[in-house]
Amino acid sequence: MELAHSLLLNEDALAQITEAKRPVFIFEWLRFLDKVLVAANKVDVKEKQKKLVEQLTGLISSAPGPPTRKLLAKNLATLYSIGDTFTVFQTLDKCNDIIKSKDDTPAYLPTKLAAVACVGAFYEKMGRMLGSSFPDTINNLLKALKSAESQGRGEILLSLQKVLGGLGAAAASCHRDIYKNARSLLTDRSMAVRCACLLELQNEAVFMWTTELENVATLCFKALEGSTYGVRVAVSKLLGTVMATALMPKQAAVMRQNVKRATLEEVLELMATGFLRGGSGFLKSGGEMLKGGASVSREVRVGVTQAYVVFVTTLGGQWLERNFAVFLSHVLELASHPRATQTHVEAVYSRRCVSFVLRATLGGLLGEKAQIAAGREICQAIAKQMRAVETVVNDSSGESKAGSADVSASQHVMVCALQELGSLVQSLSATAAPLIQEPSIGLLETVTSVLLHPSMAARLAAAWCLRCVAVALPYQLTPLLERCAERINSLKSSPEAVSGYSFAMAALLGGVHQCPLGIPHAKGKMVVSIAEDLLRTAAQNSRLSLQRTQAGWLLLGALMTLGPSLVRYHLPKMLLLWRNVFPRSQKELEAEKARGDSFTWQVTLEGRAGALCAMRSFVAHCPELLTEDVIRRLMTPIECAMTMMSHVPSVIKVHGAHLKASAAMVRLRLYDILALLPPKTYEGDFNALLRELVAEFTLTDNSANTTTSLLRSLCHYDDSVLMGSWLQETDHKSIEDQLQPNSASGSGALEHDPSSIYLRIPVGEAIPGPLPLGVSVIDASVALFGVVFPHVSFKHRLQMLDHFAECIKQAKGVRQQAVQLNIFTAVLSALKGLAENKSTLGPEEVRKSALALVMGALDNPNPILRCAAGEALGRMAQVVGEATFIARMAQHSFDKLKSARDVVSRTGHSLALGCLHRYVGGIGSGQHLKTSVSILLALAQDGTSHEVQTWALHSLALIVDSSGPMYRGYVEPTLSLVLTLLLTVPPSHTEVHQCLGRCLGALITTVGPELQGNSATISTIRSSCLVGCAIMQDHSDSLVQAAAISCLQQLHMFAPRHVNLSSLVPCLCVRTPANHVPSLLLGFQVHICSTSLIVQLVPPKCPPHPDSRSDLNITETGLEGVLFGMLDRETDRKLCSDIHDTLGHMLSSLAVEKLSHWLKLCKDVLAATTEVGGAVAPELGKEEEDSEKKDEMDDDSMFTGLGEDDKSKLSVAPRWVTRVFAADCLCRIIMLCENANKAHFDLASARSAKVKNPKGDLLVLHLSDLIRMAFMAATDHSHQLRMAGLQALEDIIKKFASVPEPEFPGHVILEQYQANVGAALRPAFSPDTPSDITAKACQVCSTWIGSGVVSDLSDLRRVHNLLVSSLDKVQAGKSSSSQLYSESATTMEKLAVLKAWAEVYIVAMEIKKKADSQPVQPIRSGGEDEEEEDLDVLPPDSLITLVQPELPSLSRLWLAALRDYALLTLPAEFASQLPPDGGAFYTPETIDSARLHYRSSWAPILHAVALWLSNTGFGANEGSEEPSRSSPSPSPAPSPAAVAIKDPEGLAKDRLHLLFGVSIEFLCFPRPEEPTEHVMSCLQALCTLLDSPSARTHIGEDQLLGVELLNVLHRLLLTRDPPALQLQVAAVVQETIRAAQNHLQRLRTSKGKEEAREKDATPALGEGGDTGELIPGKSLVFAAMELLVFILVRHLPQLNARVADSPSLPTRKPQRLPEDSARLVAATVAILAELPSLCSPAGSMTILPTILFLITGVLRETAVKTADNTVPLPVSAALQGIKTIITSPLSRVEKTHKQWTGLVRSSLASVLEYSQPNESRPNMDEVSMLTAITLFLLSTSAEVVGVTSLQKGCMDRFRNALNSSDPWVQARCYQLLLSVFQHSQRALSTPYIHALAPPVVEKLKAVERNRPTNTAELQAVQEGVKVLENLVAMGQEQNRVQLLALLVPTLVSYLLDENTIASAPPASKGLHDFALQDLMRIGPLYPTAFKTVIGAAPELKSRLETAIRANQASNTAKAAARPTQPAVQAAPTIKLKTSFF
Repeated sequence: MELAHSLLLNEDALAQITEAKRPVFIFEWLRFLDKVLVAANKVDVKEKQKKLVEQLTGLISSAPGPPTRKLLAKNLATLYSIGDTFTVFQTLDKCNDIIKSKDDTPAYLPTKLAAVACVGAFYEKMGRMLGSSFPDTINNLLKALKSAESQGRGEILLSLQKVLGGLGAAAASCHRDIYKNARSLLTDRSMAVRCACLLELQNEAVFMWTTELENVATLCFKALEGSTYGVRVAVSKLLGTVMATALMPKQAAVMRQNVKRATLEEVLELMATGFLRGGSGFLKSGGEMLKGGASVSREVRVGVTQAYVVFVTTLGGQWLERNFAVFLSHVLELASHPRATQTHVEAVYSRRCVSFVLRATLGGLLGEKAQIAAGREICQAIAKQMRAVETVVNDSSGESKAGSADVSASQHVMVCALQELGSLVQSLSATAAPLIQEPSIGLLETVTSVLLHPSMAARLAAAWCLRCVAVALPYQLTPLLERCAERINSLKSSPEAVSGYSFAMAALLGGVHQCPLGIPHAKGKMVVSIAEDLLRTAAQNSRLSLQRTQAGWLLLGALMTLGPSLVRYHLPKMLLLWRNVFPRSQKELEAEKARGDSFTWQVTLEGRAGALCAMRSFVAHCPELLTEDVIRRLMTPIECAMTMMSHVPSVIKVHGAHLKASAAMVRLRLYDILALLPPKTYEGDFNALLRELVAEFTLTDNSANTTTSLLRSLCHYDDSVLMGSWLQETDHKSIEDQLQPNSASGSGALEHDPSSIYLRIPVGEAIPGPLPLGVSVIDASVALFGVVFPHVSFKHRLQMLDHFAECIKQAKGVRQQAVQLNIFTAVLSALKGLAENKSTLGPEEVRKSALALVMGALDNPNPILRCAAGEALGRMAQVVGEATFIARMAQHSFDKLKSARDVVSRTGHSLALGCLHRYVGGIGSGQHLKTSVSILLALAQDGTSHEVQTWALHSLALIVDSSGPMYRGYVEPTLSLVLTLLLTVPPSHTEVHQCLGRCLGALITTVGPELQGNSATISTIRSSCLVGCAIMQDHSDSLVQAAAISCLQQLHMFAPRHVNLSSLVPCLCVRTPANHVPSLLLGFQVHICSTSLIVQLVPPKCPPHPDSRSDLNITETGLEGVLFGMLDRETDRKLCSDIHDTLGHMLSSLAVEKLSHWLKLCKDVLAATTEVGGAVAPELGKEEEDSEKKDEMDDDSMFTGLGEDDKSKLSVAPRWVTRVFAADCLCRIIMLCENANKAHFDLASARSAKVKNPKGDLLVLHLSDLIRMAFMAATDHSHQLRMAGLQALEDIIKKFASVPEPEFPGHVILEQYQANVGAALRPAFSPDTPSDITAKACQVCSTWIGSGVVSDLSDLRRVHNLLVSSLDKVQAGKSSSSQLYSESATTMEKLAVLKAWAEVYIVAMEIKKKADSQPVQPIRSGGEDEEEEDLDVLPPDSLITLVQPELPSLSRLWLAALRDYALLTLPAEFASQLPPDGGAFYTPETIDSARLHYRSSWAPILHAVALWLSNTGFGANEGSEEPSRSSPSPSPAPSPAAVAIKDPEGLAKDRLHLLFGVSIEFLCFPRPEEPTEHVMSCLQALCTLLDSPSARTHIGEDQLLGVELLNVLHRLLLTRDPPALQLQVAAVVQETIRAAQNHLQRLRTSKGKEEAREKDATPALGEGGDTGELIPGKSLVFAAMELLVFILVRHLPQLNARVADSPSLPTRKPQRLPEDSARLVAATVAILAELPSLCSPAGSMTILPTILFLITGVLRETAVKTADNTVPLPVSAALQGIKTIITSPLSRVEKTHKQWTGLVRSSLASVLEYSQPNESRPNMDEVSMLTAITLFLLSTSAEVVGVTSLQKGCMDRFRNALNSSDPWVQARCYQLLLSVFQHSQRALSTPYIHALAPPVVEKLKAVERNRPTNTAELQAVQEGVKVLENLVAMGQEQNRVQLLALLVPTLVSYLLDENTIASAPPASKGLHDFALQDLMRIGPLYPTAFKTVIGAAPELKSRLETAIRANQASNTAKAAARPTQPAVQAAPTIKLKTSFF
């Protein structure tokens, strides 16, 4: 392939390769040329042009395939347009000659087609440069057109299109000829030819949309007859565009010829003829029309419907806005026209079409303002119709016949208008409020008036519309329900009213699940009472009994959708009602048969159907209530219904056929409910049931040939290529469904099954559309058959399968097809059921029977049946799962395929092979792989039948997919076949190309990561795959393009280096906006692929503005902007969610780098005005109607700037959904920035970074934009947007609260936005705001107040007042909104308020605590501007003063909430203990949803209560008055416990238990999804509690409580990691230990008083008693030890002896612990050291070894040198701990003295061992170790540590330190030595003085030769001298001279002579000064001895004297004569951080 990459074709290489590979080689060369020509140097091209032209024209006659000829033509044209154009006419003539040639053989055809393609390309590229030659060319093409076959016709038409496009208006002379020729082809046999016609012509040919307009329309209608989907899209495009042009011609054309424009009426009239009368001309005399001839063909109607949409889309949104009234009335007239409503199904189809037109235009083209205006128009239309209906209904005179026809027609108008109005309101959501509220529109009155319409369809549509209103505006839900209830009660006597209002109530109840806030519980009771009343009174009045029965059951069914929490209360009543509807016994049933007339039977059957329907709703919506018992009680009526079914036929015989529908309804309901119940429950009735089911779908008693609609969904989704059902995935699905072959397909309508008005809407549908009853019953029976079949005995299975075969044999013709379809669907359903239940098919005879049935259908002419049979075969193989069986099936198909010649059996059996492999997998079917592949490869080459190719390739793809790596051996032949076919199959056979795409994708997956290899075979495979992708990318069908993109995607995944995707982004960008005109599926597939692709590419490779192609101007907002724009136009949910994903991926990979771009995007979307005409800030991509032409035309025309005719098509302003998405994006951007770089949140560093790199972009610089966006969103109309805005605001506050403002130190950056935040919050507290928004706003309030940003008191007050107002609402009990929403919404709101207050209180207390602990001083000492500062500084306690007044009521409410929470967390078995009338804030009915709200808010409340209690000493001051205060307030009901006035002690204890209980319950098992904040709050609450004395006493007394607490905390540590949390745990442990210590102390003192007589005996109190045994589970100390050891080992694993000894662990150097761990370890050690004090002496001996081992271990692991010589926290804690333990009173207890001594000695020995210098630990901190040793020496008696071995070790350590190279170590060593020397016990210190004083003196003497060079060394010397001085002082009088004789000469030796002193370095000079001062101080202290020493050495004396003189001289010289500082240093200069001594 590499050889093909040259400018000229490499002919040598071409000659060498095999014949088969040549086309691929040539194609690859052409592809290379296509890329290179554009970029190449013109000179090079001109040099080689001649040769190139020769090579290219030579290729024309080499019979190139379709993709090759397309590229060839393109390259030739490009070559001429770049190089010289001399020879262009020769080439043109050559092509024309080829076209003229008379050779008609198939072999010559490709050459002709190539010539035609070249001609087209020349004109398209060079247009008028070829000017004069065009008439000949066109005539030539038209001549050829007459004799051409279908491929030729298609290609010539495409070429003509290009010629026209290139020449533009210049070719006017030929327009008529082309038109005449093309016109006839519009109704061509070949569908592909029909597509290629006329669109281009209408751009220039004026006559087409003036004089010929009617003929064009007629032609289009004709072309639509019998059309395929592709043709419909193309023709409707032509028709719509022509009509739009006729109405608003293009300016240029009008200028040239003055034309009469068509009026809107004429144009619409023309379109309507097509819709109503189809293709029959208008000239046929009126007679036929009066007879109401045959109805219009459905294809034409659907095509015209699409044309309407194209028409409006082409004219644009503004046009629609101006002419909406006319358009609406026209479209609605279509729905009511008698021609459109001849039968009910036809009427439904017409309604669907009208709804489609309205939805597609209104929904996508109009902005929100315009949609509201449109809603107003629709309302008026409905009101007008309704008035007409009322006059007819009220008019009792004779003209009723004509009137009744009007009424029945008006129902269809009503349905269309109401459904559109509903969809409109629902899509507008909260922004629809003006529509509802404006009285002049009166939407609700209008819609409710339709509830009285005589027709059921209209009533249902009105009910549906009300449901939409309620879902869009949830605050309307409760008032609407009440209004309907009130009307139903007052209009009980009108049948329409009963029916209409019950529909409305049912619809509203069905909508509740979409409103998160729900409805008040009482409304459920109201519905039940109304329903009961209706059922009870049904029998009283025969005129109403039917409606009342239906209405009653409908309401009960709807009630069930409210879920178990509500239904639970009414269940007993419901069970009773159900039981009473059906006869109790067999006898009653028999008796019933004999009685009654037809009307009674009708009412009875309807009633029973209703009851079953309500049951089904119950089973579906309340599965939690389905206990064994309930199911048993439900089965009684159900079994009765089954028995009744067998009697019904005889009843129908007696009373007439009009009962059939009611009977069918009963069956439908019965099947529905049985399918939901477990089959075990009705095992006994299987026989009767199966008889019914089989009779149902084999149409035994049904004369109509009804077919089921389930077959498609039961066949595999991938097989849709074969069945054409991929149409279902297009934009036109809702109308294309009408054309599907199964019965009544696409004719869903509400009136077919009223119960669907309250059910959940199936995914992907906008409005529920149940199919007609006949189809629904068969569907239900098939579904139930699948459920029951796996549970039936083999004998019965065999009988049924044989019966099926018999039924198929009996039926004939069309009926046979229908029966077969139904039977196959049932069999598939059964096999699927077997597979799901993992059961088998049965013994041999059952299999045989099933196999015979299936094999028979594999050669059925109906492709859908063949598909089903293949699928059934695969499923059977899966269920049987035996190799022999599979082999038999495969062999049968092999034999058939080898012999069969007909298309049908070839396709069927090839699919069978594919399905076998699909369901059995590669391993199970491996042995047949070779045969299967060889047969299918052969079939795929059968060029005569494209159908065979399609099925064979599809099966091949299935086999490749399922075989996986086993297929690797067949990859090469398969791949070469795929390439050959791609290069030869005509593009019009899109199915073949789609299957080729599937195969290619599967092959790429099979080769997989091997594709990265470099071997010859692999690179051939890789390049073949790339060529295949290139061919498919250029295909005109979007599904094929999608396949290409997904193949590229896989290639990119496996071999990213070899796939250059950057060229793909521009191509995807072209595809994206093209979807604007509903074009085939493009959006879907391409998007799903491009989602991940774009994301893979955009960061590394492609700038969002591909500069290489100037014509591709995706405006300045880039691809993202276009996608945001699409969100507003797309109505398809799936596509929108794909766009959301795409944007999400792009956001996460790009947003941080391109911050301002993305923020601007979000801001533009959020700030968008809702003016529709007004240009929107981002010009979101330009929509073009040329999407269909995009392949035939060059891209230039795709993205030109706005032409003058496009001004009307400005994009829609962003809708609320898009704005919500933008607000979510904002939150995501903040989060991404947080993870990316901390500089995003630091203004100072952001500014400096911006200076360094102006392109860099940091979030903090955009803060004002962020706040502004959040503000806009939070104050919008739309509820969802307000929520998103408040969320964004909260995120902003949390992230930016602590960012300082560099210009004003002490201030934070958010302070300037205080007003904005306040203003954003205020609207959320208005009384009519929904609870969820208020709750969210409370959260933001508390975050804002707690963030500490608010510095201005008045601003703080404002926000605080909002919270106060909401608190008043809570205290008022029922809040105003409580009647609109469910009680749980009120719970949510109240708890949110309490939680917000709790958070504020916690922060206030923290501030107060800080303020109390600081000394009083001006807070911000800003220096000079202090005086004006004080004005706006908040005093530290201002927050607490704001909270204080509310505390009394708050604390009560908090406690009540906690009590509720505690009750609600009880396990289910204690449910009986819950108070029957609910708690303070929840009602018993809403208990389940209330739990969730409590769960999210209890933690802060707990913390606040703990703070409050410990602050007020457990509310001691208000204990007495609590009950009296809480009684007037209605909300927290005084609990019975509080009423019996308790003593404060008891009250405190109750509260303590409540708080401890809640905390321990939670900490025992915090759910993994619980936020860490909750755990922290809980721990802080415990800590605070244990701070207060009464809680301490309590936990001290109740030791088990403490043990339990510690165990729970231990468990918590095991599961949660964050260091802050572990620290908090440690704090709680410490408090618990303190509490225990206090308790023990009290005990000891009380006991001590008693035993004061016996003086010295320390009482053996404490754990461990006299034996020293600690019992796990009972012992607090043991529990604490467990937990503490866990923490230590977690952070210092080396402490664990087992780990340390294990050979696997390399001896690691001790590392410096991270900050958090260090604090934690320190805290732990501190607690450990406290533990012995809790034990008795014996007990402490049990734990001390462990404790000492751990503490010395910590010392060893953490004593690491630090740069600045600070002592690490754990070290100081360990030292402190050692001291605590050694100095504890235990050392004085005689009993344990010996043990104690041993322990202390061994600890000291360990420390000595650890501190031994060692290469493996070079960074050991000797100072800390020495300190530890010194501690041992100082704190214990000589006999403990005076042992020789220890003493020697200690001395060694001191010696090492003295000789250390580090002056700091020396200095500390001197200090420590001094403390040892001065020890009061001489016995201990003397040995040390003897051993260590001499080396000290030596060291100091040596200084003379080696003077200090820096302060550290100087300091060391000074400390050393101090030791000596102290030794002198300690010596006795008689030895003083000797001692001074050591000291004084040393000091004198430090003095400098006057010559060197001037030049000496500062340290040296310092030493001189120090020595001099010291000598002058010592002299007077010991005058005699001093004299003696000085006298003995005269040179000392002289040096001393000179130094003193020099000193005095210098002092007098400094005449400033400062008072000399006293020389004595008061304290050592180095202080320990913590004084340990």
